[in-house]
Amino acid sequence: MAPRASWKGYLKLSLVSCPVRLYPATSTAERISFNQLHKDTHNRINMKPVDPELGLVERSDLVKGYEYEDKQYIIIDDADLEAVRIESNHTMNIEAFVDERSVDVIYQDAPYYL
Repeated sequence: MAPRASWKGYLKLSLVSCPVRLYPATSTAERISFNQLHKDTHNRINMKPVDPELGLVERSDLVKGYEYEDKQYIIIDDADLEAVRIESNHTMNIEAFVDERSVDVIYQDAPYYL
């Protein structure tokens, strides 16, 4: 299966812009994922959704949670996700070209194909 573009937008250099797609050069083995939890007990919800202690759970009683230790969760709500959302106009503006050695390696997070 062909890789999916992780970003689609435009590359702009002065007055010229062209559509581009960004593909990851490597796969991510470690992905962060959220689990559905009961909002009061924080027990993980099965697909039914069923809480092992309380039984069948209404969808309105579900919350998102991130498991940071075995059976230990941080509850994440929509406001938390909105607070970290990055706004994008889907345009990369090229302002300057620099020597590769002048870019600190801390900014080289992951390789991509453009």
